[in-house]
Amino acid sequence: MKPTVAVFRPADERLREAVDLLASLGVDPLGDPMLAVAPTGAVPREEAAFVIFTSKTGVELVADAGWPASGTVCAIGDSTAAALRDHGYPVDVVPSEFSSSGLVARLQSEVAGARVEVARSDHGSDVLLDGLNDAGAYVHETILYELTRPADSGVSAERAATGDLAGAAFTSSLTVEHFLAAAAERGVREAAIAGVNDAVVGCIGEPTRETAEQAGIAVDVVPSEASFEALARGVVERVRDR
Repeated sequence: MKPTVAVFRPADERLREAVDLLASLGVDPLGDPMLAVAPTGAVPREEAAFVIFTSKTGVELVADAGWPASGTVCAIGDSTAAALRDHGYPVDVVPSEFSSSGLVARLQSEVAGARVEVARSDHGSDVLLDGLNDAGAYVHETILYELTRPADSGVSAERAATGDLAGAAFTSSLTVEHFLAAAAERGVREAAIAGVNDAVVGCIGEPTRETAEQAGIAVDVVPSEASFEALARGVVERVRDR
């Protein structure tokens, strides 16, 4: 019987692609949609000197709204940068470290006195806003979409609680939080944590690792490349090693 690896993505093509990738790697994928995207209809201000995007989802929403590129366009991560290019937008800055702190470090010598627009979800880290403000920028945040937990999510928490997971791939801090909330809702929070700690746990980056570890989840895999493919391959490889 193939080992089961849980993956947490929005219930759209990202979850389908993640499930297909895990299946191609020889495991039994368990897709649990821990995120649902609710667009706000807002678009970034056009007079900013710098415009920052933090996700592929945000890029797709502004492209659908017909937002005209303006200022220096910044992307946190290769997938966000690729989405911008796919929609015909320029990409001027991608930090070498794909994180809020990495982008702050990249821009801190350039943004003093400048208007900076941060376009992202309602669950963005304060690290980005605080860091840019401390660097002297005039920062405005536009909430492009809200992230909620689908009502039918949580089967992975039940499977973890019964010891049926060989691996779990967390793609953001919010997927960790929603996994734990779903487990608590079902009355299996402690058992689910114990279950994933007996499995291979992968996190897509350091902020996600920190969230997991603060909740008592031991993290085994954090890929050097912040992409789902790298995360999935890292988790599956460790599962096979066990």
